[in-house]
Amino acid sequence: MSLHSPTSDTAPRYTSYPTAPHFHSGIDSATVSRWMGRVGSDEPISLYVHIPFCDKLCWFCACHTRHTLRYEPVADYLGLLRREIRLVADRLNGRGIVQSLHLGGGSPTMLRPDDIRRLAETLRGSFRFSGDAAFSVEIDPSDMDEDRLDGLASIGVTRASLGVQDFDPRVQRAINREQGFDLTRDMVEGLRARGIMAINLDLVYGLPHQTVDSVIATVDRCLELAPDRIALFGYAHVPWFKKHQSMIDEAWLPGPEARLELARRAAERIVGAGYIAVGIDHFGRPGDPLAMAMAERRLRRNFQGYTDDVCDTLIGLGPSSVSRYREGYAQNSPAMGHYVRAIEAQALPVCRGIALSTEDRIRGWLIERLMCDFGFSILDLLALDSDLGGTIVAEAEYVARHAPRELVLSGDRFQIPDSSRAYARSIAARFDTYLARGIARHSAAV
Repeated sequence: MSLHSPTSDTAPRYTSYPTAPHFHSGIDSATVSRWMGRVGSDEPISLYVHIPFCDKLCWFCACHTRHTLRYEPVADYLGLLRREIRLVADRLNGRGIVQSLHLGGGSPTMLRPDDIRRLAETLRGSFRFSGDAAFSVEIDPSDMDEDRLDGLASIGVTRASLGVQDFDPRVQRAINREQGFDLTRDMVEGLRARGIMAINLDLVYGLPHQTVDSVIATVDRCLELAPDRIALFGYAHVPWFKKHQSMIDEAWLPGPEARLELARRAAERIVGAGYIAVGIDHFGRPGDPLAMAMAERRLRRNFQGYTDDVCDTLIGLGPSSVSRYREGYAQNSPAMGHYVRAIEAQALPVCRGIALSTEDRIRGWLIERLMCDFGFSILDLLALDSDLGGTIVAEAEYVARHAPRELVLSGDRFQIPDSSRAYARSIAARFDTYLARGIARHSAAV
C-alpha cells in the first residue's frame, strides 16, 4: 500500500483540500461565474473581504499584504473592491443569504472610519444578510483610535480578533511588532464598552528569542483580559515565500523540540485557566461557539482557520482571497495589476483554483475530521462512498497497524491518540494523495 510518509518537520496546514499549491490556472472567471450561478436561492453563504495593506510590515507575517505609509493607495483599492463586490453580486443575482462576514488582511483597521462605514454599506446593499449574521474583524491595536472603534461598532461588528503575538520586548523588536500590554488592554476595554463582547487574542509560538518563561508570561497577561478565545499559532518561517521573513535570523528561532515545548507549556497554561482546547491551536471558554462546535463534532476548517461556520459557499473578495464552492476552490490574483485589469474588464479577478473530484471531497472530509475531531467514523466515511470509503479505511487500517502512535481503531472510529494530537497535520498528510505529485514547500508541522 502506498501512503504518503509524514514527517514531524513540515506539513500543509490543511485549511483546504486539495491545498493551495495544487491550484492551477484552468479555473478562471467564466468557471467561477458558472459556480456562482448554482448557488441556491436561499442558501447560506459566507463572505471574506481582504484588505492587503499594512502601515508597518511585521517580519513574521506570511499574509498577502503591502506596506504603505500613504492612504491614497488604500483609498484607490477600496474603489476597486466595491466594484468587485458589485460584480459578484450581479453574478449571484440575489441568490444566497450571508450568514457570516469576515474582514481580514493585512490590517483592515487601517481603514478610516468613513471608509469602514462605506464598505459595510456597499456589502449590505449588494447582498442579502440574515438578521443574525456574524461580522468579525482582525484588529491591529496600533492602528486603532476612538473613531475607528466607533466605526466598527456602527457597522455591526460582533467579534474582534486582536493580534498580540508576544508581549516580550525583545521578541517584538525581532519581529518588528512593538505593542505594549496597556495598548492591547485599552483596545479590549474599548471594544467591550461599545458592545463588541466576543474577543479573540492571537498568539504565536516559535518566534525568535522566545523561551518557555517568556511565552508563559505573555499567556498570563492575555488571561488577565479574559478573552473568549485564544489562538496559539505556530510561526511559519517561509522566507522563500515571504522575502521579508529573511529579516529574522534563523539562529534566533527555537528548534523543533523547543517549538513543541513552547506549544505544550502554553496550551497547558491556557487549559489550566479553564479554556477548552479546540483543534490543534485554538482555545475557547466553555459556552463559546467554537468550543461548543468542537464538543458536538461540527467544527470546520477553512482559510481563516477553525470555524463553526456551516456554509458550503465562502466567497473571497480582494487580491489573493480564496473562495470555496461546492464545485471547487478559486483564488483571486495576488498581483494588484492583474486584479485591476480584471475589474476594469468587468471580469472576476480569478487566477487559479481547482475543481473537486469525488475523491477530493471524500479525502477532504476525512482530513477535516482529523484536523477538527482528531478522528473519524468508519460508518460516516462509508456513507459518503462505499467503494472509495473502503479504500481509505484500508489505508487507515494500515496506519493503525504500522504506526499506532498516530492512529488507533476503537469501535467504529479511527482516532489520533491524545499524546499525538500535536502532529495532526502530519497524520492527516498520510491521506493526502497530492503531496507526492508536487514540489511545494511547507511550514513546520508543530
